[in-house]
Amino acid sequence: MGTPDFAVAPLQALLESVHEVVGVVTNPDRVAGRGKKLTAPPVKVAALAAGVEVYQPENLRLEEAYEKIGAWAPDVIVVAAYGQILRQRMLDLPRLGCINIHASLLPKYRGAAPINWCIVRGEEQSGVTIMQMERGLDTGPMLLKRAVDIGLEMSSQDLHDVLSELGAEMIVEVMDAFARGPVEAEVQDDALSSYAPMLTKDVGRIDWTKSAREVHDHVRGFTPWPGAFSDLLPASDASAESEPVRIKIHNTYPLAHDVAGRVPGEILVADAARGELVIACGSGAVKVLILQAPGRRAMATSDFLRGFDLRPGMRFESVQVTSEI
Repeated sequence: MGTPDFAVAPLQALLESVHEVVGVVTNPDRVAGRGKKLTAPPVKVAALAAGVEVYQPENLRLEEAYEKIGAWAPDVIVVAAYGQILRQRMLDLPRLGCINIHASLLPKYRGAAPINWCIVRGEEQSGVTIMQMERGLDTGPMLLKRAVDIGLEMSSQDLHDVLSELGAEMIVEVMDAFARGPVEAEVQDDALSSYAPMLTKDVGRIDWTKSAREVHDHVRGFTPWPGAFSDLLPASDASAESEPVRIKIHNTYPLAHDVAGRVPGEILVADAARGELVIACGSGAVKVLILQAPGRRAMATSDFLRGFDLRPGMRFESVQVTSEI
């Protein structure tokens, strides 16, 4: 059971293993993109290419879904970013239960968006946990856990790709172990848990009162989606009718810059020739490497500054954002 890109590598690994994939369950095709075309989930595309039967229930709770999956008589159900909740009846259906590939080092970052929140919170490591599923949210006993380092310039997309491949390796190891006999599991310590809630568009707003490192982590943690953004306030010499302009910021780097007497969000350097845009934070500053104006494509700072009026002293709106996790 899986739907997005994250689940494709684990599916392919299982298809190439000695184990038999008897069927794939994924979410229904959805309208996507500017053309509003009906688009198949990545997992469906991969499964059909391999000649595996695909089932796409709108609601996994229906009796029809239970009967369909039960007819496959699976020994185990592997779940990777499926997108629907499995009720107890479904969890109990396979002989060996349901196994989840979770993109964090449980018990930290239980929930829908562990990759993003791990980076936003400045963690130096993430990883994958293979866990036996139970009714609680990512609370089941852990079968295998493996860590990876998070580089300072790694975005959520970069980490996503690394963890998808890692999960693919690990799930085959766990299936091999199940084939040999009972697998020992480690119970999670709930006292060490944290929650990684689902992302919304509004969560991308930058709080410039935070430190340079925190702003940098915010940008890379919410890239590519929902995207980090801030509203550029009109210049002091602008007309009274001028409105703030929402700018998306795609890539930054933290600097140990002296910001004494500066307002968080204030532009300190805007030099098109050198391709430098530096913005003050609560402590330190960030160098912006890639950004995007409304209706335009994302571009490098040097290109952006040649076509958009940004000057030292102009400010991005400094809005303190309540912690989301």
